[in-house]
Amino acid sequence: MADDFDLIIIGAGIAGSTCALLSARAGLSVLCIERGEQPGSKNLSGGRLYGYALADILPDFHSHAPLERRITHEHVSLLTADGGTTLCGQQPASASWSVLRARFDPWLAAQAEAAGAQLLCGVMVEALFQENGRIAGVLCEGERLRAKVVVLAEGANSLLAEQHGLIARPSMQTMALGIKETLSLDKTLLQERFHLEDDGGAAWLFSGQICGTKPAGAFLYTNQQSLSLGIVAPLASLRDGPGAASSLLAKLKMHPTLRPLVRGAETLEYAAHLVPEGGLNSVPLQRAGNGWLLVGDTLRTCINTGMTIRGMDTAMLSAQAATQALVAHCQQPAQPLQTLYDRALQRHALWQQLQRYREVPALLRSESPYRQWPEFSHAVWRDLTRVEANVNLPLWRSLLRHSRRFGPARLARDILRSLRCL
Repeated sequence: MADDFDLIIIGAGIAGSTCALLSARAGLSVLCIERGEQPGSKNLSGGRLYGYALADILPDFHSHAPLERRITHEHVSLLTADGGTTLCGQQPASASWSVLRARFDPWLAAQAEAAGAQLLCGVMVEALFQENGRIAGVLCEGERLRAKVVVLAEGANSLLAEQHGLIARPSMQTMALGIKETLSLDKTLLQERFHLEDDGGAAWLFSGQICGTKPAGAFLYTNQQSLSLGIVAPLASLRDGPGAASSLLAKLKMHPTLRPLVRGAETLEYAAHLVPEGGLNSVPLQRAGNGWLLVGDTLRTCINTGMTIRGMDTAMLSAQAATQALVAHCQQPAQPLQTLYDRALQRHALWQQLQRYREVPALLRSESPYRQWPEFSHAVWRDLTRVEANVNLPLWRSLLRHSRRFGPARLARDILRSLRCL
């Protein structure tokens, strides 16, 4: 039987829409199926978009995309139970913007439609169907739709891919839960509070004692008239942590470092979703097969470098590599899609990024970065800023004194591991 489409893409998130856009540009017939009422309807809270990947696809995106604020202020805080040490910088090296996914995703999907892709929203893909040993299409509301290739861009919660045995269920160590809120805040107050001008914005990363001493991080991004606040904690941390996942965000908002930033802000949205945090070591060995291909969070390409959390740009990069393989396969079906995709990925910048940070997830799973280093940094900073009748210790003696308290061998080991990973 004839195929209805060259590609059926399941999911109109960033990876799915980017793949649809690039594939339609290349002349393929594309149907993108999104179960939400519109793209982004399940991605309520915001995030940070690094612009280099999108600029490759839409060079003038910043002039018409629904961006919130260009990030001009970067902060990193190491939190103890009741204090913290913060490093601040202005004019980061890489251009990035805060975005609200409920606004950004529909815009990106519209770019795919303008290129010739078809978009079908509010429809659930019930199952994939096989024919002659290959995935040949999807079943939606009792209707069978056929395609040369089905692209699974269903996100980290990849139920269809797992259901059909295309990928294994991930471990608790490589998956995290993102717990997010959007908080309304008057624009003038927001700009004064974060020392912003015009459409400048702030990105604030938090590490330390967020989930007790278990691994977890948090972020805060400024939008035009709101804040995006969230915690990302490995499932293993939530299982072994000091309290329920639902209480972590409320507790974080009461921390002395966070409390002045969110004071008076009203919660507009609350959401939680899975985040793949395992990096290259958790990317499935089989990423495509006879009639199917994985992309975006389903491919588990998020990168946590310890200083930046990247998912949107890596989703776009994976879509670029996928499109190269899909176009070649549709033109010459005799070429195995798995081979084409592996070759495209390994030649792509995405693979270099994943290899660069492949050891970071193991580093971030230890408890030292969340208990010892915030406390060590805070103790040294208190010594440096102390003004009393007695003369302060020289810096080297302060460092030596506190390293003995926390264990010099352990701190040295952490430094060496960090140097190797970062």
